[in-house]
Amino acid sequence: MTMAKNNLRIIYGDGTLGLSGKNFRYIFNYARGGLESLVINQREWLYREPLPTFWRATTDNDRGNGFSKKALQWLGADQFINVKDIAIQVNHQPISLPLPPQNNGYSNQEWAQEVKIIFTYQTLTIPSTYVTVSYQVDAGGELDVDVHYYGNSKLPELPVFGLRFLIPTTALWYEYDGLAGETYPDRMAGGKHGTYHISGLPVTPYLVPQDCGVHMQTTRLTIARNTVKNNIHTKIEPFYLSIINQKTPFAFSCLPYTAEELENATHQEELPPIRRTVLNIFGAVRGVGGIDSWGSDVEEAYHISAAKDIQFSFKIIGKNIN
Repeated sequence: MTMAKNNLRIIYGDGTLGLSGKNFRYIFNYARGGLESLVINQREWLYREPLPTFWRATTDNDRGNGFSKKALQWLGADQFINVKDIAIQVNHQPISLPLPPQNNGYSNQEWAQEVKIIFTYQTLTIPSTYVTVSYQVDAGGELDVDVHYYGNSKLPELPVFGLRFLIPTTALWYEYDGLAGETYPDRMAGGKHGTYHISGLPVTPYLVPQDCGVHMQTTRLTIARNTVKNNIHTKIEPFYLSIINQKTPFAFSCLPYTAEELENATHQEELPPIRRTVLNIFGAVRGVGGIDSWGSDVEEAYHISAAKDIQFSFKIIGKNIN
C-alpha cells in the first residue's frame, strides 16, 4: 500500500505486531497475550502487559463476612490466565494471525489508517469463563480499549473486574474528574463531583494493609511521571498519560502496590519498597459494606454477580487532558 500522510505503520514480527507513527510506538505480543510496549514521545508506559484483574486485597469487612474465602478462585484468576485467541483487523478487514512463516509475506512498508487487535482470555477458574480485551489504534496513536467479561452463573461473585496496568516508575501525581476522595459503590454519598489533584501515590495507612484508593464515577484521569528506567535520561520534564471514558464513567485506583502485594502484607512494614505505579481501570467494583466487621454482608445492590456480562471502554491518549 502506498504511504499516505498520517498513516499507521505496521510491522509484522515473528511473535509481535508493531504499530508506529509520529511520536509513538506500540508492540503487541502474541505469546504473552497483550500490549507489551506503549512508547509515547520516547517514554515507555508499560512494565508488563495489561491483563484482566478480578481481585481486590481483602478489606476488614470482607474478612468479617468471609467474602474472600467464597471468592478465592478470583485470586488465582488475577495472577494466572490463558490466552485463548488473538484476532487482528486492518482497516476493518480481518486478517489471518501473521505468525511465521506467513508474516514473511509482508514488507517493511505496510500502512493502514486503523488497526484493531482483540485478545481473548480464558480464566483458570472452575468452570472457566472468558474475557476479551480489544485495542483499536488510529493513525494519530490514540487507543480505544474495550474490555468484556462474559458471565457464568456457576462462578462465585466477583470482588472487582477491570484491566490492570503496571507502569515502570512511580507517578509524580495524578489528576481526575470524578468524585472527591476515596469512594466505592456504597460510599459515594459524600463524594462531590469535581477535578482533583493527588500528589504521589498515597496508600491509606490501615493497621492491616487492604484495598484502598478507589475513585468512582471518573470521566478523565491523567497520570504524570518524571522518571524512567532508561539511565540515559537523567533529567526529565513531567510527561503524561490520560484515560478518557467512552460510553460511561469508570472507576480506578492508582497505587504503588498490586492487590496481591497488599494481600500478602499483614502489617505496613511488610509492604515492599515502592518501585512502580499500579493503575487499575475498573468496570465493576464490589461495595465495602461497613455495617459492622463481624459478619454482615455488603448490601445486595453492591454485589457483582458472576452471571452477568460486564463491559466497559476507554480511550488512552499520550498527553495531559484537562
